[in-house]
Amino acid sequence: MKYPIRLTELELQQKALQMRRDIVEMTCAAGSGHPGGSLSAVDMLVVLYNEFLKHDTEDTEWEERDRMIFCKCHITPAIYSILARVGYFDPKMLLTFRKLGSELQGHPSRFSPRGIEMSGGSLGQNLSIATGVALGLKHQGKPNRVFAMTSEGDLQEGQSWEAIMSAAHYKLDNLCALVDYNKLQIDGNVEDVMGVHPLDEKFKSFNWNVLIIDGHNFDQIRQALKKALTLKGRPTAIIAHTIKGKGVSFMENQAGWHGKAPSKEEMEKALAELQLKN
Repeated sequence: MKYPIRLTELELQQKALQMRRDIVEMTCAAGSGHPGGSLSAVDMLVVLYNEFLKHDTEDTEWEERDRMIFCKCHITPAIYSILARVGYFDPKMLLTFRKLGSELQGHPSRFSPRGIEMSGGSLGQNLSIATGVALGLKHQGKPNRVFAMTSEGDLQEGQSWEAIMSAAHYKLDNLCALVDYNKLQIDGNVEDVMGVHPLDEKFKSFNWNVLIIDGHNFDQIRQALKKALTLKGRPTAIIAHTIKGKGVSFMENQAGWHGKAPSKEEMEKALAELQLKN
């Protein structure tokens, strides 16, 4: 199937709920994984993969496809869920997450499953790769766009800022960074560990366009992505204020759920909150 397509508000809500259910079930089944940051990224991924990213689930080498580069690569529960739910592989595979012999490793590999553009794991590296891909496409005169989902953890790495500086220098208006700004990391509050505030002023000082949104508001996500497609002459950063653990009450804004899997009882409690609407 080729994307983008247009979804109703109810369809977006349903798909986001399903992804959150996937994330909880996958991490519980694996007994490991990163639910907190996966849950905070869901709403942006639902809008991006369905309504903006040009891709074909039947042809992963489609020349006209946009490139999606994940920089916060520990959110594989969200990555695999969105890939399965748009049609790259059977959603039944999701429960094999992190199991011996499964294609669904703890960090993404570009060799499997289908739909992953770049391997990753170490923070700070993949924004550089996204910049290089955008530069290559620009040199070839191709209209394809590059989207990169990053986080505060990535932006604590010096290499990220070298990439940000380079992207502006080469006027890569085909590059859009989505910052999942949930303000928590494994050791606690980002500003206590290694502060990145004010992100908007930092990106602006590096000569990027900056859009600030609520990362759980579908309309704001849609409008920001739409605007990013029209801005010329410089790259765009969409700084999305999000909630770590979004959608599961006992996980929300709790750093402890960065890399902790729910127990069976916790999973059942979470799924009761994430009821699909009729």
